[in-house]
Amino acid sequence: MRLIRILFLFLVVLSILPISAQAQTPTPPAAVRLLLDSMSPEERVGQLFLVAFTGTGTGTDSQIYELIARRHVGGVVLMRENENFVDGDTLAEAGRLVESLQRIEWDAATKSATDPVTGNILRFAYVPLFIGISQEGDGYPADQILNGLTPLPSEMAIGATWDTEYAKDVGETRGLEISRLGFNLFFGPSLDTLESPAEAGGDLGTRVFGGDPFWVGEMGRAYIRGLHRGSNGNLLVIAKHFPGAGGADRLPQEEVSTVRKSLEQLKQVELAPFFAVTGKAELPEEVVDGLLVSHIRYQGFQGNIRATTRPISFDQQALGQILALPEFAEWYANGGLLVSDNLGTKAVRDFYATGGGLFQGRIAARDSFLAGNDLLYLGNIKGDDSPDSYTSVIRTLEFFAQKYREDPAFAQRVDASVTRILMAKLRLYDNFTLNNVIVDSGDNPSLPETESASPEPGTDITFQIARSAATLVSPSQQDLASILPSPPQPNDRLVFITDSVSAAQCSGCSSQPQLAVDALQKAALRLYGPQGGNQVEEFRLKSYSFENLTALLDAPDENQFVADDLDAADWVLLAVTDSSQGEAVLIGRLLRERPDLLLNKQLILFSFGAPYYFDTTTLSRFTAYYALYSKQSQFVDVAVRLLYQELTPSGASPVSIPAVGYDLITVMSPNPVQIIPLFLDLPIASVTPDALNTPEPTLAPLFRIGDTISIRTGVIMDHNGNRVPDGTVVRFAMLLTGEGGGILQQVEAVTTDGVARAAFGLDKPGLLEIRVSSEPAVISEVLQLDVSQSGAVAVTLVVPELTQSAQPTPLPTVPEEPDDFITQEGYPRISAWSLSMLFVLLGSGAFFVIASRFAKRTSALRWALGMLLGGLFAYNLLALGFFNLSEWLAEAGVSGVISVTLAGQVLGLAGGWIWSRAGK
Repeated sequence: MRLIRILFLFLVVLSILPISAQAQTPTPPAAVRLLLDSMSPEERVGQLFLVAFTGTGTGTDSQIYELIARRHVGGVVLMRENENFVDGDTLAEAGRLVESLQRIEWDAATKSATDPVTGNILRFAYVPLFIGISQEGDGYPADQILNGLTPLPSEMAIGATWDTEYAKDVGETRGLEISRLGFNLFFGPSLDTLESPAEAGGDLGTRVFGGDPFWVGEMGRAYIRGLHRGSNGNLLVIAKHFPGAGGADRLPQEEVSTVRKSLEQLKQVELAPFFAVTGKAELPEEVVDGLLVSHIRYQGFQGNIRATTRPISFDQQALGQILALPEFAEWYANGGLLVSDNLGTKAVRDFYATGGGLFQGRIAARDSFLAGNDLLYLGNIKGDDSPDSYTSVIRTLEFFAQKYREDPAFAQRVDASVTRILMAKLRLYDNFTLNNVIVDSGDNPSLPETESASPEPGTDITFQIARSAATLVSPSQQDLASILPSPPQPNDRLVFITDSVSAAQCSGCSSQPQLAVDALQKAALRLYGPQGGNQVEEFRLKSYSFENLTALLDAPDENQFVADDLDAADWVLLAVTDSSQGEAVLIGRLLRERPDLLLNKQLILFSFGAPYYFDTTTLSRFTAYYALYSKQSQFVDVAVRLLYQELTPSGASPVSIPAVGYDLITVMSPNPVQIIPLFLDLPIASVTPDALNTPEPTLAPLFRIGDTISIRTGVIMDHNGNRVPDGTVVRFAMLLTGEGGGILQQVEAVTTDGVARAAFGLDKPGLLEIRVSSEPAVISEVLQLDVSQSGAVAVTLVVPELTQSAQPTPLPTVPEEPDDFITQEGYPRISAWSLSMLFVLLGSGAFFVIASRFAKRTSALRWALGMLLGGLFAYNLLALGFFNLSEWLAEAGVSGVISVTLAGQVLGLAGGWIWSRAGK
């Protein structure tokens, strides 16, 4: 009995233990087991860490040499802020640095060394380094390398094309170029879903594909497929920011943010794109190699809105619950890596220092590791107990090695993660030799920087994306011609005001413009100046920065030259770049404080960043507002081509824009102005498409009474002309026509790749019809099935006509504020009735009191009753529509109701006077 009680207690304790992210460990191949067995505790522990260092020096006296050769860290992450890249031949220098780092590890493993304490000969196992980089696109600040590589666009620019081929092409270009430099670990793409953009700034902005989880997943899969293909499988892809930072109201590296969502809600939105590249990936190339676990807390994660998790990167139970989901379980069991987000950020430091505590790097690393992360990205970590980052890293490594020797459970946990890491490295390299790891110098040339002076639409992928992504946010596409009847004329004067951006590759490097003050002016001269049709002359163009604009508003007398140019201009064009709310505030100041400078001018706004930072009032002042989503030079060219109407904007925002009523959920619902196609889904071509496109009946000899008939729709389109997201609900109905007819069967299905399928049983003879709807699209082709008594089936396709022309659905306009007193049809509401009755009663009563002082009370009472009855009679006639004043009333509002009621009272007063006289 004692043994049974002990066993029972053990099972109870086991059942309440938190779900661990380390529950599943893949079975390692023999090569990994042999390699692991040959590694010392220090070597094993070292594999867990990704470190950073400052500068480009890798000599034997450098700190990075010590971390690689003697501490055997698992990898190194190169960053622009750490001065790891230089000006000049940036790519060649980067390639040499990567090779130098890999050689340090090789030399340390192949050359014997003497232990300074014991005097023993030391030999180490050679394990290649991870060399990681984050190169998201759109230049500074998202890119680490600013020179030499193809200038690729932001993720949001790709998302605005709604074309996954562009995502794949960008991924291939990035994978090819990065892997040629020797990088084998790529942090990206961002699979965050920007469901509700933060109008005040602080979100990820253009660093995301969009605001719909389905399309973010589709773009992410294509991008990852491109990375793997472009690198020829020599790049591990680490998607971020798991489990999704799109709902955060601040950048995760600045402060730990809290998202109020349960696990069920996360599965619907934030986690869906990560499902698409793990358990739901369709091709092996679309499967992500690892996930970067972010520092985000979740309130209500388990349903209790008052309970908040720790940052998910430190919360073993919450992270374990997520990884236990079926969509992740198999991916994780097969060796998927979990990588902690940068542990050296301000957000992590502030989280641990809350309440006056000390931030110790080794404790943060331990907590992140025990939460389930395999690789720990230390970044520029610096604990309060260490003088510098290097010391913090050394102490963390020593702390882990000591704990490995003292704690068998911890050692087992380390071995499990190291096994996963070694398996990932073996996927990159068949065997661990330097020749396999070092990129052949012939494959690492200085890649030519793409020039945009004369973009070739057929070959320049960035220009193609820029052209396809450009979006007219306001006004609608249909109204553009009436508002901009013609492009700028040769005699017009143009003033460009640009939110210019500059950056340097390193602190000692020369600054280079990411978007120059005169970028649009130069593009206009190049494309439409003397060498481009002579549509513009240089002296008619002026360019100013936002600093010039601020100076004009703060000190107008000292900056009168800017005011003079604005006053003389025919066109004023403003270009914004960043997600900072400062630009929107500054533009608002210009509109409020100096409207005199903008009178009778065409006012154009170009956004080279996220499109949702401006309010309705601000946008209403602009002639047109275009979203470009990226500040690469090709996007500047497209902006100028839009201005001169050489190009028509064809993109659509992948995120909601509240100021113009552009709601992504509405836009991505089925377009009601379409006829949904219907087809017989046959394994044999018994009914050919050609036959179904004719109104003549076609026999389908395969079908008899009692059979099942399979139906599928064509691709159902959304308001932007793209296929609807997977999971869109579609309803099929089979009806019996004629007398006694009705709905026989109904089937509800969901779309996959825009198509839904259903099956019906042929139970009885008669003329049957199959229709389909997907709200708000309710018109479809009709399949008529004439089922005879003998069992033969004749199939006819009927194509109805739309009651309205199938024009592209315009962008939603800003809704008018509803009138509290009058309906849109021009009839009084209950509030108008209440106000009118109060007016009638008070008016009649007041008149009675006043009239009683000058006339008999009987006469005054009759006059007041006349007013009361007259007002009531007039209001009722108005409410019933007898006056036919609905259009006038819709514009006049409640004042119109009171006016009519007052007129009735005046007439009633006259009636009361006549009544009074008649009484006498």
